[in-house]
Amino acid sequence: MSIPASLPELDQSIVPVWRHGYRFQFEPAQNAYVLLYPEGMIKLNDSASIIGQHIDGQASIADIIQKVQAMFGDIPEIEQDIIEYMLVAQREHWIDLV
Repeated sequence: MSIPASLPELDQSIVPVWRHGYRFQFEPAQNAYVLLYPEGMIKLNDSASIIGQHIDGQASIADIIQKVQAMFGDIPEIEQDIIEYMLVAQREHWIDLV
């Protein structure tokens, strides 16, 4: 798997972890996965929910890509979508990349 030239480089061996104070969970009242944090809640879309379910502090980005591809097949956009998600989540301070 290679990162398309249009994406910034991101070491896929990095392990994403939810930041302290952030909790990913299914919220029945919202009928969706959400990210809870001290100041509020973010309702996640389906793609973000699928990726978020694999952020466990042990799986690397490459592992998460592999798991999502196993669910949906080898769709080329999956890798790009996951990398973009990781970059946005890091920028928004939802996750740390360790």
